[in-house]
Amino acid sequence: MSLHEQVDAALDTIRPYLEADGGNVSIEEITPDNVVRLKLLGSCGSCPMSIMTLKAGIEQAIKKAVPEITSIEAVNLTDIDDPNAVLPENLR
Repeated sequence: MSLHEQVDAALDTIRPYLEADGGNVSIEEITPDNVVRLKLLGSCGSCPMSIMTLKAGIEQAIKKAVPEITSIEAVNLTDIDDPNAVLPENLR
């Protein structure tokens, strides 16, 4: 199984939780030094809690399943203080 497939399988374990809040995640790239670059989709892309989702959920799932990954970055992370950030309906 390729590194990309392993990371995607790890993401599959948490996708139901992201989808429950109207979000998802896609792999943009895995760099030669094993950094996973992700794009947060749907409500995850505009949620001020997305940094928590990335660190507590996504990063943990990937690093547990694929220990050779050195770090995880989001290419479109919403800052918690962003005035355009929108919480999913069930978190309002």
